[in-house]
Amino acid sequence: MKEMEKIRTFRFAQEPCFPRFARKISWIQVGSKRDGGNIYGSEVREALSEDFNLELKKVKAKYFNWRYLKFLERFFNLIIVKGKSDLWIRDDFFSVVALSLDKTLGKKLALIYHLDFSVFPLVLRPIFFLLEKVFYFNLKKADAVVTISEYWKNHFLKQGFSNVSKIYCAFDLANFKIDKQEISEFKKKFGLERKPIIYIGNCQKAKGVVEAFKALKDLDVYLVTSGERKVKIPAINLNLKYRDYLRLLGACSIAITMSKFKEGWCRTAHEAMLLRTPVIGSGRGGMEELLKGAGQIICKDFNSLREEVECLLNHPEIRRKMGETGFNFAKNFTVKKFNEDWLELIKKLFNEKNRS
Repeated sequence: MKEMEKIRTFRFAQEPCFPRFARKISWIQVGSKRDGGNIYGSEVREALSEDFNLELKKVKAKYFNWRYLKFLERFFNLIIVKGKSDLWIRDDFFSVVALSLDKTLGKKLALIYHLDFSVFPLVLRPIFFLLEKVFYFNLKKADAVVTISEYWKNHFLKQGFSNVSKIYCAFDLANFKIDKQEISEFKKKFGLERKPIIYIGNCQKAKGVVEAFKALKDLDVYLVTSGERKVKIPAINLNLKYRDYLRLLGACSIAITMSKFKEGWCRTAHEAMLLRTPVIGSGRGGMEELLKGAGQIICKDFNSLREEVECLLNHPEIRRKMGETGFNFAKNFTVKKFNEDWLELIKKLFNEKNRS
């Protein structure tokens, strides 16, 4: 609460370049799953809603349940989006693909977390290859492109875009104050006592949990996944509320983030570090910047994963050092800095509009 008051004081101590709430921002949201992208998006909207008239336009599939028909319905709903706003924000691949077909008026900002279809089924990849061409063509119409890591900022700069900004994820340190008593109660509640716990990721193929389980299955440890079980492996799967999920990460001896696609950042790895849990990850995409900066282990090959894990299990002093190093890096990604960066970017866009 004190941190939020400091943020407000900072904002309104500045002399604004426009009246509060005079500008309208419309945010096109596709889907509402609690993944890293939607968490980031909700934090941006919270940061901007105190200074702007912010409207959330949710685009959903209401009539079809089969995934491919749902996709077609959502895409149709995207191209019929219309209206006038000072700024339209899109944070989804398909909303950028539909950009040239909708009837929105106003400046446009594209928030891109990551872009990698290598883990999609082979039959779908040619379709996404073509859609990606449309995506890049439409992205030229955006007045600003925002990414969440240096990797993706450099990616779009190399593609010829000059209006690219990088704004890292934010984390409220108060959420990560979990004491030993909480950890002990969590372990007892879920029957995770007496052996080390190794978290191997959200239970889906793209996160590399299948290969991670195969590499580590013979170790005398608890191998745990989280979230909805989207792939069947004999690991312990816990679909938890956020506080218990953080308790799980805090209870682990090691967190594994062996994503097979190019991540935007990797909130799971960052959250583990804020709980002083050492991380071994693939380092794909923006994750490499995070792991390198925090002194964690990058393991590019599943064949080397067991060796890395055994080394850490056998050397608790290395785990402790990695935990402290990771925490000291991860704690710098504050809500205050996040809010300031977004407010500065939006003010810059609107100032440019005034000068045109």
